Amino acid sequence: MTAAAIFVVFPLCLAIAAFADLISMTIPNRVSLILSISFLIIAPFTGMPIPVIGMHLAAGLAVFCGCFALFALNVMGGGDAKLLTATALWFGFNQSLILFICCVGVIGGLLTFAILMIRSRSNTILAIGLPVPNSLLLAKKIPYGIAIAIGGFMAFPYSPMLTNALETLK
Repeated sequence: MTAAAIFVVFPLCLAIAAFADLISMTIPNRVSLILSISFLIIAPFTGMPIPVIGMHLAAGLAVFCGCFALFALNVMGGGDAKLLTATALWFGFNQSLILFICCVGVIGGLLTFAILMIRSRSNTILAIGLPVPNSLLLAKKIPYGIAIAIGGFMAFPYSPMLTNALETLK
């Protein structure tokens, strides 16, 4: 049951966040809240010792501090900061967190480049009638929730939560 929750909750929340950010340029607070609370509920049932859970919480706090600084500088949106923090809880302080952050950075750069290219051709896209959300063409923001979700999907196979869940299935 714990493994099933791990396989469903994390990917589903990231997918919902990415879709919502693409369509409305906002990440619902519920998604970050569900990710955080579900980690706190699921982690003890995985057999994770209390100090390890504490390290996961410390990883979330460290990511939150970095994201808060970027938010204060108006570089990052609040929803992105909350989603990154909640996602970091699932990785903990280890190589998978570094992989996650690196993947988010690379995918975020590629996403930003792609959106800037789309916006530079917005008149052509509108004239052709391609089904592109208006938020991508007109907003000045980047839906970074997409990059966070893709980075999470890429790094999740290396996270301790998933590897422990896979071990219990053997």
